[in-house]
Amino acid sequence: MKKIDRYAVFGYPIKHSKSPRIHQLFAEQTGQKLVYTAREVPPESFNHALEQFLTGGGKGLNCTVPLKELAWQRADQLTERAHLSKAVNTLKLQDDGSLLGDNTDGVGLVNDLTVNHGIPLNNRRILILGAGGASRGIIGPLLEQKPERIVIANRTVGKAEQLAQEFSRAGNISGCGFEALRGLQFDLIVNATSASLSNELPPLAEGLLREAGSCYDLAYGNEDTAFVRWGQRQNAIQSLDGMGMLVEQAAEAFYLWRGLRPTTQSVIDLLNAERKGASVTS
Repeated sequence: MKKIDRYAVFGYPIKHSKSPRIHQLFAEQTGQKLVYTAREVPPESFNHALEQFLTGGGKGLNCTVPLKELAWQRADQLTERAHLSKAVNTLKLQDDGSLLGDNTDGVGLVNDLTVNHGIPLNNRRILILGAGGASRGIIGPLLEQKPERIVIANRTVGKAEQLAQEFSRAGNISGCGFEALRGLQFDLIVNATSASLSNELPPLAEGLLREAGSCYDLAYGNEDTAFVRWGQRQNAIQSLDGMGMLVEQAAEAFYLWRGLRPTTQSVIDLLNAERKGASVTS
């Protein structure tokens, strides 16, 4: 009797992860037989937990905060986008026993913006708030869309400038502090800080959003995040949270593992209907 393939998500904390629900829906939709579970793994236990998972028949793994950099170090091979982002959210066990590391966060964001919400990125001015791991994972795929300009704003200016420098060969990108944004305007503002997790806002000036511009928060919750509400006050044509990105990045991981690309809109619609009682997360 053929064993059912096993997949999982590791994170710390992980209790409220929607990934098992999403991948089960994908499996049902595509007729795949698999098991996908969530496991709370602190950073110091990551390597041991990974070896246990693989020894037990694991075929693929998602990694979320704070394990993406550890997964990047553990991968034997990296996709180009994972190499650039220096973070891995998807590991695939290959036929030769090696681990392929990928980062599907950025393509998940781009798909949600362009396909699900019709937000154009080509020749647009984009502001990314924050210069941490979340920003690192989305910059490459955003630059592939050929925006006019990307600006990274961060409380620590040097960190924003360093991150921009790392991606400078891929497009027009720069880094600065929040105070340097005054007088600038953007077509799309993406919140990649952790401020929404505590219902707070980055120190944003008024007037940063162009007319008919959009806002996007990588975090999501049962209520609008503080940044989504800020976007609404700035008259954003769309002010969105990261639920769609969550599903889209999962679909890209599922495709990497199974060779089948699930449709996402029905899953997004279902999760939006099930939001009551969910806590803000990313």
